[in-house]
Amino acid sequence: MNWLLSYSKYNKSLQGFYDSFDSEFVELQTKFRDILQKEDDLNEIVQLVGKDALAETDKIVLETARLIKDDFLQQNAFTPYDKFCPLYKSVGMMRNIVTFNRLANDCIERNLLAHRMGKDQAKGGVMKNRINFQVIKQRLGDLIYRLSTQKFEDPTQGEKDIMAKYDQLNKELRDAFEEINLEYNA
Repeated sequence: MNWLLSYSKYNKSLQGFYDSFDSEFVELQTKFRDILQKEDDLNEIVQLVGKDALAETDKIVLETARLIKDDFLQQNAFTPYDKFCPLYKSVGMMRNIVTFNRLANDCIERNLLAHRMGKDQAKGGVMKNRINFQVIKQRLGDLIYRLSTQKFEDPTQGEKDIMAKYDQLNKELRDAFEEINLEYNA
Protein backbone atom coordinates (compact mmCIF):
# COMPACT_ATOMS: atom_id res chain seq x y z
CA MET A 1 0.00 0.00 0.00
CA ASN A 2 1.26 3.47 -0.83
CA TRP A 3 0.61 5.58 2.27
CA LEU A 4 0.73 8.78 0.25
CA LEU A 5 -1.97 7.76 -2.22
CA SER A 6 -4.36 6.41 0.39
CA TYR A 7 -6.89 9.07 1.29
CA SER A 8 -10.57 9.70 1.84
CA LYS A 9 -12.71 11.61 -0.62
CA TYR A 10 -14.98 12.59 2.25
CA ASN A 11 -12.64 14.85 4.22
CA LYS A 12 -14.32 18.07 3.12
CA SER A 13 -17.78 16.64 3.80
CA LEU A 14 -16.70 15.51 7.26
CA GLN A 15 -14.84 18.73 8.19
CA GLY A 16 -17.71 19.97 10.40
CA PHE A 17 -17.92 16.65 12.23
CA TYR A 18 -14.15 16.52 12.74
CA ASP A 19 -14.11 20.07 14.09
CA SER A 20 -16.96 19.36 16.51
CA PHE A 21 -15.37 16.08 17.65
CA ASP A 22 -11.83 17.40 18.12
CA SER A 23 -10.64 20.71 16.71
CA GLU A 24 -7.09 19.33 16.30
CA PHE A 25 -8.02 16.28 14.22
CA VAL A 26 -7.58 17.84 10.77
CA GLU A 27 -4.30 19.45 11.83
CA LEU A 28 -3.02 16.11 13.17
CA GLN A 29 -4.09 14.34 10.00
CA THR A 30 -2.29 16.95 7.88
CA LYS A 31 0.86 16.60 10.00
CA PHE A 32 0.79 12.83 9.51
CA ARG A 33 0.60 13.28 5.73
CA ASP A 34 3.46 15.81 5.81
CA ILE A 35 5.66 13.44 7.80
CA LEU A 36 4.94 10.55 5.43
CA GLN A 37 5.71 12.78 2.44
CA LYS A 38 9.01 13.91 3.98
CA GLU A 39 9.89 10.30 4.73
CA ASP A 40 9.23 9.38 1.12
CA ASP A 41 11.52 12.19 -0.03
CA LEU A 42 14.23 11.13 2.45
CA ASN A 43 14.17 7.48 1.39
CA GLU A 44 15.97 8.36 -1.83
CA ILE A 45 18.72 10.11 0.10
CA VAL A 46 18.99 7.22 2.56
CA GLN A 47 19.45 4.79 -0.33
CA LEU A 48 22.26 6.93 -1.75
CA VAL A 49 24.23 7.99 1.33
CA GLY A 50 22.78 6.03 4.25
CA LYS A 51 20.75 6.99 7.30
CA ASP A 52 23.77 8.18 9.29
CA ALA A 53 24.39 11.02 6.84
CA LEU A 54 20.99 12.58 7.52
CA ALA A 55 20.41 15.62 9.68
CA GLU A 56 19.12 14.86 13.17
CA THR A 57 15.70 16.32 12.32
CA ASP A 58 15.50 14.00 9.30
CA LYS A 59 16.15 11.03 11.58
CA ILE A 60 13.20 12.21 13.68
CA VAL A 61 11.05 12.24 10.54
CA LEU A 62 12.03 8.64 9.79
CA GLU A 63 11.28 7.49 13.34
CA THR A 64 7.95 9.30 13.40
CA ALA A 65 7.00 7.84 10.00
CA ARG A 66 7.85 4.38 11.36
CA LEU A 67 5.53 5.00 14.31
CA ILE A 68 2.77 6.14 11.96
CA LYS A 69 3.09 3.29 9.47
CA ASP A 70 3.96 0.38 11.75
CA ASP A 71 2.14 1.30 14.93
CA PHE A 72 -0.77 3.50 13.89
CA LEU A 73 -1.88 2.57 10.38
CA GLN A 74 -1.39 -1.20 10.52
CA GLN A 75 -4.36 -3.05 11.89
CA ASN A 76 -5.17 -6.63 12.82
CA ALA A 77 -8.91 -7.24 12.62
CA PHE A 78 -8.56 -10.46 14.60
CA THR A 79 -7.58 -8.74 17.85
CA PRO A 80 -9.89 -7.07 20.38
CA TYR A 81 -7.80 -3.88 20.45
CA ASP A 82 -7.68 -3.48 16.67
CA LYS A 83 -10.91 -4.93 15.26
CA PHE A 84 -12.37 -1.43 15.55
CA CYS A 85 -10.83 1.87 16.49
CA PRO A 86 -13.05 4.66 17.78
CA LEU A 87 -12.14 8.13 16.59
CA TYR A 88 -11.18 9.25 20.11
CA LYS A 89 -8.55 6.48 20.24
CA SER A 90 -7.17 7.46 16.82
CA VAL A 91 -6.99 11.13 17.79
CA GLY A 92 -5.30 10.30 21.10
CA MET A 93 -2.65 8.18 19.38
CA MET A 94 -2.14 10.79 16.67
CA ARG A 95 -1.74 13.56 19.26
CA ASN A 96 0.96 11.61 21.10
CA ILE A 97 2.91 10.78 17.93
CA VAL A 98 2.78 14.40 16.72
CA THR A 99 3.76 15.61 20.20
CA PHE A 100 6.80 13.33 20.10
CA ASN A 101 7.74 14.64 16.65
CA ARG A 102 7.35 18.29 17.63
CA LEU A 103 9.17 17.99 20.95
CA ALA A 104 12.06 15.99 19.45
CA ASN A 105 12.53 18.60 16.72
CA ASP A 106 12.29 21.45 19.23
CA CYS A 107 14.86 19.73 21.44
CA ILE A 108 17.37 19.36 18.59
CA GLU A 109 16.84 22.93 17.39
CA ARG A 110 17.14 24.38 20.92
CA ASN A 111 20.40 22.53 21.38
CA LEU A 112 21.77 23.77 18.05
CA LEU A 113 20.86 27.33 18.97
CA ALA A 114 22.42 26.95 22.44
CA HIS A 115 25.63 25.65 20.85
CA ARG A 116 25.78 28.53 18.38
CA MET A 117 25.26 31.08 21.13
CA GLY A 118 27.57 29.26 23.55
CA LYS A 119 30.37 28.98 21.04
CA ASP A 120 30.15 32.71 20.32
CA GLN A 121 30.16 33.53 24.02
CA ALA A 122 32.90 31.04 24.95
CA LYS A 123 35.52 32.76 22.76
CA GLY A 124 35.70 29.97 20.22
CA GLY A 125 35.30 27.16 22.75
CA VAL A 126 33.02 24.23 22.04
CA MET A 127 30.17 23.26 24.35
CA LYS A 128 30.21 19.61 25.40
CA ASN A 129 26.50 18.77 25.59
CA ARG A 130 25.56 18.01 21.99
CA ILE A 131 22.22 16.33 21.59
CA ASN A 132 21.28 14.10 18.68
CA PHE A 133 18.52 11.68 17.88
CA GLN A 134 20.51 8.79 19.37
CA VAL A 135 20.49 10.58 22.75
CA ILE A 136 16.74 11.08 22.46
CA LYS A 137 16.20 7.40 21.62
CA GLN A 138 18.34 6.29 24.55
CA ARG A 139 16.73 8.64 27.05
CA LEU A 140 13.15 8.10 25.84
CA GLY A 141 13.40 4.40 24.94
CA ASP A 142 10.57 3.40 27.26
CA LEU A 143 8.34 6.26 26.11
CA ILE A 144 8.99 5.50 22.43
CA TYR A 145 8.08 1.89 23.16
CA ARG A 146 4.86 3.08 24.80
CA LEU A 147 4.12 5.20 21.71
CA SER A 148 4.52 2.04 19.65
CA THR A 149 2.23 0.03 21.89
CA GLN A 150 -0.53 2.56 22.56
CA LYS A 151 -2.62 0.85 19.89
CA PHE A 152 -2.97 -2.17 22.18
CA GLU A 153 -5.48 -0.38 24.38
CA ASP A 154 -8.77 -2.25 24.02
CA PRO A 155 -11.67 0.12 23.19
CA THR A 156 -13.92 -1.88 25.51
CA GLN A 157 -12.05 -0.23 28.41
CA GLY A 158 -13.97 2.91 27.56
CA GLU A 159 -13.03 6.35 26.33
CA LYS A 160 -12.32 7.80 29.78
CA ASP A 161 -9.74 5.14 30.73
CA ILE A 162 -7.99 5.07 27.37
CA MET A 163 -7.79 8.85 27.09
CA ALA A 164 -6.42 9.07 30.65
CA LYS A 165 -3.60 6.71 29.62
CA TYR A 166 -2.91 8.69 26.43
CA ASP A 167 -2.96 11.99 28.32
CA GLN A 168 -0.53 10.54 30.87
CA LEU A 169 1.82 9.40 28.08
CA ASN A 170 1.62 12.87 26.53
CA LYS A 171 2.52 14.46 29.88
CA GLU A 172 5.42 12.06 30.36
CA LEU A 173 6.73 12.91 26.88
CA ARG A 174 6.60 16.62 27.67
CA ASP A 175 8.31 16.10 31.04
CA ALA A 176 11.06 13.90 29.54
CA PHE A 177 11.86 16.41 26.81
CA GLU A 178 11.86 19.24 29.32
CA GLU A 179 14.36 17.28 31.41
CA ILE A 180 16.59 16.72 28.36
CA ASN A 181 16.36 20.40 27.44
CA LEU A 182 17.33 21.46 30.97
CA GLU A 183 20.27 19.06 31.07
CA TYR A 184 21.68 19.69 27.61
CA ASN A 185 20.91 23.38 27.15
CA ALA A 186 21.71 24.75 30.62
